Amino acid sequence: MKIKTAELTGPALDWAVAKCEDLEVWREPDGIYLCEGGEVGFMFRPSTSWQEGGPIIEREEIYLAKSVLGGWTASIYICEKGINCIMHSGPTPLIAAMRCYVASKLGEEIDIPEELG
Repeated sequence: MKIKTAELTGPALDWAVAKCEDLEVWREPDGIYLCEGGEVGFMFRPSTSWQEGGPIIEREEIYLAKSVLGGWTASIYICEKGINCIMHSGPTPLIAAMRCYVASKLGEEIDIPEELG
């Protein structure tokens, strides 16, 4: 199912970030689990956990700012064939940043599994 990156939230957004991070993902009824080394599974929620989303923001140099309209905006600069700025917004800094990250890696519209839609 296709969804706009700007509309991603919750497990669907976390799933998309996991795909960007090249993590093996499988779905359980209570959340997204990842396979680490084929042995250990753990919850991955970068859209709500600074422990998981924070390092991505730092590594990818995502800029965050409080929006004058409410919520947050995130931007990332891509220097391929010139400078391209990708911007996204969200109700929290993590949601805005993770949407921005997904857009920079997968585009403005992505395919997600039906059960996440």
